Amino acid sequence: MVLTHNVPSEPVAAPYGGWPFRFTELFNHEQAGFGANHNRAFSHCSTAYFCVLNPDIELRDASVWGKLLERLHEPMIGCAYPLLFNPDGSRQENERELVTPLALLRRHLLKLPQRRVDWVSGAFWMVRSVVWRSLGGFDERFYMYCEDVDFCLRLQLAGWKLAAADAAVTHEASWGSRTPGRHMGWHLRSLLRLWAGPPLRRYQARLAPA
Repeated sequence: MVLTHNVPSEPVAAPYGGWPFRFTELFNHEQAGFGANHNRAFSHCSTAYFCVLNPDIELRDASVWGKLLERLHEPMIGCAYPLLFNPDGSRQENERELVTPLALLRRHLLKLPQRRVDWVSGAFWMVRSVVWRSLGGFDERFYMYCEDVDFCLRLQLAGWKLAAADAAVTHEASWGSRTPGRHMGWHLRSLLRLWAGPPLRRYQARLAPA
């Protein structure tokens, strides 16, 4: 396990008897973005799988790990994920359609249902390490937001697939990008970068025949 302290903080006290697994703490001298932190964490990964996990995730039971691995053992599954639920028990939409101005209009203004799953929220993933390494991890030009969209598109363009596991976790999301402030600013800048980037155009071209 790799824990990144993105703000000044004290080391985590080990439990009595020590950690039952290898535990690495990283301390940033200055705040880094979501993608940069995970890429740095991956540099300490020596296992066949790499987990992207938000600190606001609560596991309902330990079976989630085995269920994610089951999906990753299937051919060409590059990233497996659980379903996310809010603390009140309602379902979060962690499976999303491609983020474009038209899709945002369909979803938020017209309230139309999504037509397919093009990307999955990066709050909780398990990814094959070989896939993460071959794709170069997250694009660190996305400081916050849309790095998960970009990664999912590049993963599928490389021939790999996303797969939902028969597992659920609780995600206490703050939704900071929905109110004016720095998070909304980061989100808007990331959307513009995503829309101008080659992965989205290549993915749209692949969808065009369908």
